[in-house]
Amino acid sequence: MNIATRAFKELFPEKELVREIKLNYSAKFKPYNANVKYNSSRLTFNLSRKWTELSDDIQIGLIQGLLLKMYKEKKTTINIQLYQKFIKNISKYSRTEQVDPFLKKSFDRINEKYFFNFLETPNLVWGQESFRKLGSYEYTTNTITISAVLKDEPLLLDYVIYHEMLHKSLNFKSKNGRNYHHTTEFRNREKEFEDKDIESKLTAFLRKKRLKKLFRFF
Repeated sequence: MNIATRAFKELFPEKELVREIKLNYSAKFKPYNANVKYNSSRLTFNLSRKWTELSDDIQIGLIQGLLLKMYKEKKTTINIQLYQKFIKNISKYSRTEQVDPFLKKSFDRINEKYFFNFLETPNLVWGQESFRKLGSYEYTTNTITISAVLKDEPLLLDYVIYHEMLHKSLNFKSKNGRNYHHTTEFRNREKEFEDKDIESKLTAFLRKKRLKKLFRFF
């Protein structure tokens, strides 16, 4: 019995296992990433090879978390708790290898103003010129990625950096096997940003940029 099958049976002892369950480890994933793909006859769990360095108990927690998302159910297990504890602490052991100097200046400004310089510098990298995803914080690699669309907008950049730094600082809350990233505490802290009109400014900026991009094709 592979650990994915074990994860299913321990999470759902009342469910009949009617699908074949496969488990693959891949070098294509970023460290500690994973997903599940499924159809009517098969469940396939694809995990980064980095997971092989960890205990079966933590991997089972990861797989059970994917199963809960798939079945849209809420519950928790000891394995899920172990997995969540690992993810919450992994950034402490991640290497900082990529720090863009322009993003570092923004990070330092926000760190001094809102975090008393307590936050350690994560990886800071530019992403693609995305209008939909302006920023992200990846716990597993301790990386803040910022959309290149903000390169010439220092105020908006600071706000998005601030948002991602809140993720790093506050981490996530777990309940019934689900992770919650934008908690009440998070939203309250987000409102502490100095410019109270920043959301409307960000919306107006993105609308203008989209229009400019659209007219390039005419």
